[in-house]
Amino acid sequence: MFVKNAWYVAAWASEVEAAPFPRTLCGVPVVLFRDPGTGKVAALLDRCCHRGTPLRFGQVVPEGLECGYHGMVFDAAGACVRIPGQASIPPKARVQSFPVVEQDELVWIWLGEPEQADPARIVSYPFHNDHAAWPHKCQVYHVKASSMLLVDNLMDLTHLAFVHKNTIGGNPKAHVEARMTVTPTDDGLHFIRWLMDSAPPPTYTKAVSLADRIDRWMEFQYIAPGTVLQWTGGIDSGKGAVENRNQPGFSLRIFHGLTPETETTCFYFWSAANGYRQDDPTATNALFHEIDTAFREDKAIVEAQQAMLTDRGEQGLIDIVSDAARIHMRRAVKRMIAAETQAEAGHPPGAGA
Repeated sequence: MFVKNAWYVAAWASEVEAAPFPRTLCGVPVVLFRDPGTGKVAALLDRCCHRGTPLRFGQVVPEGLECGYHGMVFDAAGACVRIPGQASIPPKARVQSFPVVEQDELVWIWLGEPEQADPARIVSYPFHNDHAAWPHKCQVYHVKASSMLLVDNLMDLTHLAFVHKNTIGGNPKAHVEARMTVTPTDDGLHFIRWLMDSAPPPTYTKAVSLADRIDRWMEFQYIAPGTVLQWTGGIDSGKGAVENRNQPGFSLRIFHGLTPETETTCFYFWSAANGYRQDDPTATNALFHEIDTAFREDKAIVEAQQAMLTDRGEQGLIDIVSDAARIHMRRAVKRMIAAETQAEAGHPPGAGA
């Protein structure tokens, strides 16, 4: 099951250009396109109301999106505005449209009840708009694993020392003994980990000059169902990093957007922004390469994990201490799904069956 009444990342804004752009999101086949008149992104069900042909085979014309089978044209709201050789357009000649908002270099989509699609609920990420302080590059992966497995991966960072030894990892002992505080929120959770007086990992030392020992932090905010905001860095030990992280050292911000495609596949949207040597493009490129290398290691792990879970199920799996944030995350998603299920059954959230 997917949470439907929520904003998901549908695409990077740069992905939606002149041609129809199809993508299956939460099991729904969607086609995105830019309205030729306004330049705004629109999203329609990828299914013509005439013969069911996927609209992705069509083209964008001045009036909207033209079906590639019989030339019917649909506007951004899904209404048919032209039928070749037919003057009268039936009122039922329309396809489903979805609320979309382009914000912070991302295209967000709402797949649930349209009247609940409040743009104020979209996760704000102003760092994408501050290229001077946070120069960045972005990426999207198609991952053969559940989006929840990737969120699990982000919630339990003890894996860094084992999966990412040559990039962002570091000493396993430091990760296991990290000071961690987890705080549940109304829409997810927040946690921060401190690796005090630890050796800097390879990615850090490649980027900036650091002492042999640093105070390192990993701060994450999870907003259900599929957004994780990360601020990570390190400063030479003894300089009061806990009180003030805005000091010279290593610092990066990562946006993670996890959108289900199916129950066992998803799209992983992410960007990496460097908070050091901001006027040096090579620093941003080098950081992106390091993070891309690390995240492809994650991708390989979770895809293998998904294959095993699909084959053998989840029976007998256990939780350990490092699962604290992951457990809170899963509870937040279950609450959202339960609330939607109750609403669909005609019961308000929290009411009895």
